[in-house]
Amino acid sequence: MTVIPPGQESLQLGSLPIKKLDYSLAGIEKERVEEISETLELWGLRTFSDFAGLPLAGVAQRLGQAGVRLQKLAQGKSDRQMVLVQPPLGFEQALELEHPVEELEPLSFILSRLLNQLCANLHSHALATNELLLRLKLEDKTEHERTITLPVPMHNPKTLLRLLLFEIEAQPPQAAVICVTIIAEPVKPRVAQTGLFIPLAPEPEKLEVTLARLAKLVGADKVGSPESLDTHRPDAFRMKRFSISTQNKSRRNRQPVTYRGPQRGSPAGVVDNRQCVMGFRVFRPPWRAEVITKQGLPTSINAFDAKSSCLVRGKVICASGPWRTSGDCGARMSGSERNGT
Repeated sequence: MTVIPPGQESLQLGSLPIKKLDYSLAGIEKERVEEISETLELWGLRTFSDFAGLPLAGVAQRLGQAGVRLQKLAQGKSDRQMVLVQPPLGFEQALELEHPVEELEPLSFILSRLLNQLCANLHSHALATNELLLRLKLEDKTEHERTITLPVPMHNPKTLLRLLLFEIEAQPPQAAVICVTIIAEPVKPRVAQTGLFIPLAPEPEKLEVTLARLAKLVGADKVGSPESLDTHRPDAFRMKRFSISTQNKSRRNRQPVTYRGPQRGSPAGVVDNRQCVMGFRVFRPPWRAEVITKQGLPTSINAFDAKSSCLVRGKVICASGPWRTSGDCGARMSGSERNGT
């Protein structure tokens, strides 16, 4: 590295060959580089000092503003900001162990150390993570990988440590650990604005730790919120992962299916909608139902519970079918095929 005092740039740069000029530093397009280079060679210029000694007006007249910037570069008078090369962002921490680790407690200290450094790097870049990859190299020359997907971005090392420990306890490695690697997927942190009239939701970090504890006790497939499947099979559902939603549910105009309870001068219960709808109510235990038919078609239905005074009565608006089905074709049936009582 050579430090040149101000005003002595030409003494250091003058002897350099003209071919050393970097046209990109002067902002010259690639299409004009070859043209200007041939012009300088025809003028008989060999060094920086030859080009720097030419009159400014003549260079501007023949080469334009691109030639003026290039001449200032040869004179050492050009100013530009230094752009440092930024290394690519990589949020990965690894540690090779001197002795194999077989117990969870010493492994937790190693994970805590790596997570503290990893979260510090995320915090310095104003980022968080929503996915962690834990890779363990084992003594028997195999690898044990576990991936944790978070519902919201987090950068709390204590919360991440608990989740990793729960995951390891649920599926422990088959041999001693000799190397630990943690890789985080960087994302923007969660920004939430609490409303004045909206009830406070549980903190995502605490909720995730609680769910991880429950999954450890009863199994991951038994923790969540039950969600009905799009099928006609009775009691078909699946467990959906808990998530905190910050979006307001939009209200949609729907045609209600009304059911009137017992009123004066009317039956105990009458379906009051005149549109063709599909019955969806399930009674446990099942009620006894009487169907009145006319010429082989149902005209009215009367269902009641023998142990109580509840009663449902109504006329059949429209009916179609029956069809042979396994209960899994509800998503593929058209609206007209679904209409019934």
